[in-house]
Amino acid sequence: MELVKTLLLYKESNSYIVYLVLTNIKIDRLGGDNMQENILGSEKIPRLFIKYSIPAIIAMVITGMQAVVDGIFVGNVLGPNAMASVNIAAPFMQVIIALSMIMSIGSQSYMGLSLGDGNVAKTQNIFKTAMIFILVFGFGITVFGFTMNSQIAYVLGASDILLKDVSLYIKTLSVFTIPMSLMFLFGFSGRIMEKPQLYFYGSILSLFANITLNYTLIYKLKLGIVGAATATGLAYSLAFLVVVWPALNKKNIINVFVGKFDKSVIFPVIYNGSSEGINSIATATSAYLFNMAFMNIAGETGVAAFTAINYVAQFGVLSMFGISDGIGPIVSYNYGSKKFDRVKAIMKLSDKVIITIGIIIFTLLFFFGRNLVNIFVNGNEEILNIASVGAKIYAFAFFVNGFNIVNSGYFTAIGYAKESVIVASCRGLIFIIIGIFTLPNIFGINGIWMSVPFAELITLFIGIKLMKKSYKVMDKKYEISINGA
Repeated sequence: MELVKTLLLYKESNSYIVYLVLTNIKIDRLGGDNMQENILGSEKIPRLFIKYSIPAIIAMVITGMQAVVDGIFVGNVLGPNAMASVNIAAPFMQVIIALSMIMSIGSQSYMGLSLGDGNVAKTQNIFKTAMIFILVFGFGITVFGFTMNSQIAYVLGASDILLKDVSLYIKTLSVFTIPMSLMFLFGFSGRIMEKPQLYFYGSILSLFANITLNYTLIYKLKLGIVGAATATGLAYSLAFLVVVWPALNKKNIINVFVGKFDKSVIFPVIYNGSSEGINSIATATSAYLFNMAFMNIAGETGVAAFTAINYVAQFGVLSMFGISDGIGPIVSYNYGSKKFDRVKAIMKLSDKVIITIGIIIFTLLFFFGRNLVNIFVNGNEEILNIASVGAKIYAFAFFVNGFNIVNSGYFTAIGYAKESVIVASCRGLIFIIIGIFTLPNIFGINGIWMSVPFAELITLFIGIKLMKKSYKVMDKKYEISINGA
């Protein structure tokens, strides 16, 4: 921030020199017409939480609803095998999400820290570099998925019965990689530009488009699994058209016309966003492991049961990720501005919301899991029996998983990539793998369901220890800033 009283202008050797005289008028935001303080550093925390996290939560839940919409149409119109095919292809989708999240969340937190510190040029370079990176690697994923879909389907564990549908889903979805990835980048960057509602609006449009397209392509035009993949890809692409507008405005600090490609920011962005990529990779890996485990124990029926439970549980998980995404720019901007009391305040408020949501999701899964699963399987008793028991076990994860998700996002926001990776890896990979290879040997099929709450609980203790350590560092920085002042 600069304090400015007046601009003293005089001419010297055909050049005009501007002097800034310090006084009591604040210039709190840099660049263009945006000469007022960024609300991330000035708005009251509860109001900021509502303004940023509520749209993010709803947007993430809407994202989950798109998967549910796919599941309803695919499961009821095309049958359980088609639903299992979509789930087996899910890891490919998660690779696309991983690319998007690594660059989008990594650049968002890095831009927030830089902007909070007053470095506008660096902020602009980060955005431009992330955009170019996504274009290049997104094209590579498109080519790979379009040409190697059968090989990918085989590696992901598709049986002979499911191989054709899995391959078609991957091939079709790969076409939409670039607009899907850019949708996340522009949507998350909009939060730094004080426009968190755009990602929310884009998600709403995407949901209604997905419903309409699924009905048209699957039910009316009978395009089968290709219709399901096309509906998903087009829905995300339409959301991109909504969130891109702020970046096309030259008056905004962050836009596509300013900044330059800076290879020096690639590693910090990827490193800082790696935990979010790990969340997506972990989702893909755990889905693969769960699919294999259920296929071995209960065949296609077991995979369909897991898919149905996963659709329901994703509402809770995505709500937690919505909170994490919503508070991310608030945390990063205020941490960069050294307003540590505001960082702690937003984390404290988030914890209260997390436990409330966790109790609600637990209640729904534990007491009404069978009814919810029936939406997807149309009265298939074999699947219902497996899934209803699994829902009760899975439900316990929601007492703790929100803390792990938000803690990981917090570490990303303040630039503690290593700690964020530790939390994300523990809950999504390390202890899932340990659980899925040990617990079924003791508890049978129920042991597969137990792997999730097992991983979340152990991760919680690790996360608490890392949070306490980061708070001590924050307190020390605060003391230094006070003494230095």
